[in-house]
Amino acid sequence: MPLQVPTILVLTPRTITVELAGVAARDQLDAVLDWRLVASGDVMQEGQAGRPVLTVEGLVPGIAYGLEIAGFGGLDFTAPRESALIDIRDHGASKAADNSAAFAAAIAAAPAGATIYVPPGVWRTGPVFLKSDLCLHLPHGAVLKGLAERQAYPILDAFDAEGKMQASWEGVPAACFASLLTAIDASHIAIAGKGVIDGAGAEGDWWDWPKETREGARRPRTVFANRCVDFAMAGVTVRNSPSWTIHPINCRKAMFADLAIENPADSPNTDGLNPESSSDVEIVGVRFSVGDDCVAIKAGKIWPDGRVPEPTRNVSVRHCRMERGHGGVVIGSEMSGSVTDVTVERCTLADTDRGLRIKTRRGRGGEVARIAMRDCVMDGVLTPLAINSHYFCDPDGRSDAVQNRAPAPVDKTTPHLRDVTFAGIVARNVHHALAYVLGLSESPIMGLVIEDISVTYDPQAQAGVPEMAEGLPELRHGGIITENTTNPIIRGIAWPGDSNSRERAS
Repeated sequence: MPLQVPTILVLTPRTITVELAGVAARDQLDAVLDWRLVASGDVMQEGQAGRPVLTVEGLVPGIAYGLEIAGFGGLDFTAPRESALIDIRDHGASKAADNSAAFAAAIAAAPAGATIYVPPGVWRTGPVFLKSDLCLHLPHGAVLKGLAERQAYPILDAFDAEGKMQASWEGVPAACFASLLTAIDASHIAIAGKGVIDGAGAEGDWWDWPKETREGARRPRTVFANRCVDFAMAGVTVRNSPSWTIHPINCRKAMFADLAIENPADSPNTDGLNPESSSDVEIVGVRFSVGDDCVAIKAGKIWPDGRVPEPTRNVSVRHCRMERGHGGVVIGSEMSGSVTDVTVERCTLADTDRGLRIKTRRGRGGEVARIAMRDCVMDGVLTPLAINSHYFCDPDGRSDAVQNRAPAPVDKTTPHLRDVTFAGIVARNVHHALAYVLGLSESPIMGLVIEDISVTYDPQAQAGVPEMAEGLPELRHGGIITENTTNPIIRGIAWPGDSNSRERAS
């Protein structure tokens, strides 16, 4: 049987990121694998891979290479040619200056197919606006760092001059400070290398006003892509975000591979990666340690004028490690445009509050359907599976209209949840409950499957509320609690000390 060949995730003129497709490993390989990069019979680079994704930089555009990884078939590829290599220093960049003008000049000078080169060193700048057919190359040792002063960040209005949504906050159009890296209405953009993008959230006052506006605007992200096609990030570390770290909205074909996303545990609302109203999104081999949700998949809220946002469809999350966040993979609570066809596979979650979490409420409408988490390991997760149709978000979230458990009329603002699979999970040191599932009485959750789960409990666990809805009990070492679900399938649960694997559900 022929050996499986690694899959190319992102290929730029100077970097390649591959996935060791077909491996059963989660975020780490069972053993390190030797690799080498060959050109014209000569070994150009060599090293070891310890994870199912690998980024190699230092390619020369236009050169044919072979990538050899022990246990895999050889991968032959040619580094794409670039129309120009634009060094930011040639446009006035200095390590002791505000480099906003230098970045703008370098990008303005770049023809289609060019690479913007950020050399090793720390380069401070205000927001950088990317354009189509461009690669931003951040090699090892390069740090693109935001300025601390709020005055360095222009404000993006909610809508542009043509009436198109330009900036968004929690699911609706809203004025926001421009993000450190901003791309709007662009295509074929890659941000690649082993450098760092530092949003400077730890500086200035960004984390002092998480839910407020200042100067009439909301906080910036670190990377924001709006209506982009073929948007890719590979290899880089993104840290210290002022708010959500990476936020693609209304995008198609987005790839996020071999990234590290790092925000302090106490930094407010610093979600890791938030695809919103986007389709065909892949999140592969990303390491998360953040101050809120690691992956938050969204589809907006119904706009004040009644418009419904675009859906989010076809999202794949695999080989990722998620630490310390409020949730591992979270869907909602902004999901009015519907979120469908999400698969989470071969991931590791450690010390997050929730594992797979779906949250919505009356008034949102939309559908969440065909969601699957399989073959994942969770350790120290308070509640591995949480589904909440009475989530108390927004100013009216605790109102009777949202929290009342009696059936309400079904209309276009009624959310619907169906076909959620939670299978092949190892859940160690659970605190509150293995699963807490709360549907709407007028729109019960359909097609819920919980199967083939191995569970142990943290002996030091403290009782706590498993979800954010009114009237829920505090739980410690709970099993599977479901309310307003239609014929859930629950089977193959290995409870601690239970050799017969009985289903402990209520």
